[in-house]
Amino acid sequence: MIIGVPSEIKNNENRVAVTPAGVTEFRRHGHTIYVQKDAGKGSGFSNEEYMEAGAELLDTIEEVYAIADMIVKVKEPIAREYPLIKENQLLFTYFHFASSEELTHAMIERKAVCLAYETVERADRSLPLLVPMSEVAGRMAIQEGAKYLEKPMGGRGILLGGVAGVKPADVLVLGGGIVGTEAAKMAAGLGAHVTIMDISLPRLRYLEDIMPANVDTVMSNEYNIRRHIQHSDIIIGGVLIPGAKAPSLITKDMLKLMRPGTVMVDVAIDQGGCFETSHATTHQDPTYVVDEVVHYCVANMPGAVPYTSTLALTNSTLPYALQLANLGWQLACTKSEELMKGLNIINGQVVYQGVSDAFDLPYTDVHEVLDSYSSADL
Repeated sequence: MIIGVPSEIKNNENRVAVTPAGVTEFRRHGHTIYVQKDAGKGSGFSNEEYMEAGAELLDTIEEVYAIADMIVKVKEPIAREYPLIKENQLLFTYFHFASSEELTHAMIERKAVCLAYETVERADRSLPLLVPMSEVAGRMAIQEGAKYLEKPMGGRGILLGGVAGVKPADVLVLGGGIVGTEAAKMAAGLGAHVTIMDISLPRLRYLEDIMPANVDTVMSNEYNIRRHIQHSDIIIGGVLIPGAKAPSLITKDMLKLMRPGTVMVDVAIDQGGCFETSHATTHQDPTYVVDEVVHYCVANMPGAVPYTSTLALTNSTLPYALQLANLGWQLACTKSEELMKGLNIINGQVVYQGVSDAFDLPYTDVHEVLDSYSSADL
């Protein structure tokens, strides 16, 4: 198979989808891989390293899309890339369709095969390709929250861990999944008082067992959220419904309950955000203020630490990308239930229920679409 790795052109996105080590693996399996020049530069990988590993370099993003059977990316295509996508071309990347109707319609119109990292799902319902970036984003949420809690950044002017004789900051974490767990661990390690909320009692019991003494677990409901936001200094939004739009847990009217300078970090912004007042921001302009509450809603948080993020991501994605390249996407998805669940759009048809529900689009069962391909295709 011919694999293409374009440079990421989203604002301040410095990750790359395949490392030189990944190129070596693709070449070992007999595949041809084209990498756009300088695609790995932001993550610390030179053009020479890619060439030594066996990649062929192309000057432009247009050339990469034109030649490749499978495009491997980190973030969803942006408008400039839409016309470059070919019918039946496989795109393997984060899509987060439920947060962007424009992107969804563009991929339908281009008749691409869209296999989303974030909905590849194991039998135990874990999301192996979302976990590494959720770990990074959860930990970063506390770093960023602590920074914007400083007075010159618009925050309340509180040191996260406090000092002797002065109480630490109160951190509220909404969601006890990977993002929430990593955020809570980081905040607790820096000495903050942490409250983590989730709707699952078994999950709360697990967190109660593994977290240090300065972390409390509380059942998530509107009453408890309204009560806790009144004295929280940083609020982390880390809820997830796989492939679907995130629920709004904090509404605009709740902001008046918070103290001026409170910082809200919406890690769920990739899926539309879990605060009603959230809208996506960039690393270049990461925050805005609503009702004296600081909002940090960067949609590609791990892009700020590209070396760590690229290695963490590609450690997880490479085995799946190799399956797709070795077998072709139809057979790979027929053989692997995990990969099948990653299919969101196939040749103009929406095959993931969460995307269909988000925009009231016709839904086609993925098994029907795969069955429609002739045995010759498989």
